[in-house]
Amino acid sequence: MAEKRDYYEVLGVSKGASDDEIKKAFRKLAKQYHPDLHPDDKECEAKFKEVNEAYEVLSDPDKKAKYDQFGHAGVDPNYGAGQGGGFGGFSGFGGFGDMDDILNSFFGGFGGSSRSSNPNAPRRGGDIEASIAIDFMEACTGKKASVRINRLESCPECHGTGAAAGTSPKTCPDCHGTGQVRVSQRTPFGNIASTSRCSRCSGSGKIVETPCRACSGKGQVRKASTKEIEIPAGVDDGQTLRVQGGGHAGINGGQNGDLHVHVTVRPDPIFERDGYDVWTDIPLTYTQATLGAEIVVPTVDGKVKYNVPEGTQTNTVFRLRGKGIKKLYRSDRGDHYVRVNVEIPKNLTKEQKNLLKKFDDSLSNKNYQKRESFFDKLKDKFK
Repeated sequence: MAEKRDYYEVLGVSKGASDDEIKKAFRKLAKQYHPDLHPDDKECEAKFKEVNEAYEVLSDPDKKAKYDQFGHAGVDPNYGAGQGGGFGGFSGFGGFGDMDDILNSFFGGFGGSSRSSNPNAPRRGGDIEASIAIDFMEACTGKKASVRINRLESCPECHGTGAAAGTSPKTCPDCHGTGQVRVSQRTPFGNIASTSRCSRCSGSGKIVETPCRACSGKGQVRKASTKEIEIPAGVDDGQTLRVQGGGHAGINGGQNGDLHVHVTVRPDPIFERDGYDVWTDIPLTYTQATLGAEIVVPTVDGKVKYNVPEGTQTNTVFRLRGKGIKKLYRSDRGDHYVRVNVEIPKNLTKEQKNLLKKFDDSLSNKNYQKRESFFDKLKDKFK
């Protein structure tokens, strides 16, 4: 089995990268290697899984801290919560009483205290990340979709115990189920007591004498699958949907982690989104703009008729109230804005040009408000 790459190297960030830098790098790579964009490409699929695995660890403060200290061993499911050693406290230090509390105030973050939590208590499973790309209209109306995930599940053979069928884990005789051992050492300052992870049970508090073949005694197996999720109407590009319980299975009966789905919305050739509002550019003929006309406007709900008034100028904006996108988890909606552009005709015939000249000759400055205003200002300037 090939050795895992460094998670920071996988995402292309430095070890001191901020949460935003890590998230930005993940989204970029997730889009780059998404299986939907590279069907039947095993190499891209492998890289996509590698990127998800790296982000799953580096986006979680606790996992990131363990990874920074212990490397891959710190986040491997075979390792318990009581990893690491350190000083747990002093005893017999004349005049200072119980030094556990004092040392814990300095070194408590290293997990070396004898008062550590029960290693066999229920623990929540980790969160996982996934990405999905949808069309503009699917984001407006919502849909059911399937995402590919790779998560840890409770082993179906041993039901999470890690022991082969017909057997069960036994309490570790060295640590008596605590996952830690306490050692006293005589020093010139007195007896110093320290606690560390039990080497016999690797901090789990249990001994599996006959490991389960399916999970090699870990109690969990990694499984690739697809999960159906509900994409709500109004979701926007770059948003993340949370699917409660869709992450890794919990340990010792703990609840599952969550699934975080990052959404990419493909751009639309007609509609442009601005929050929950929609913009559309519609061309008008010279005659339509001059005389007014009934036009058909495409909206996210279908076609709508609209009467353009006569004398409409280019870049005029009309508002269709309530015809925009439904607001996320709400009943109200944004608006639809129509921006019209008057298209000047080209390639006119000689007859058409003559008719247009006659028409132009019949007009005066009063027919052109902007033109009349401009020449009035010009006269005032050069009096």
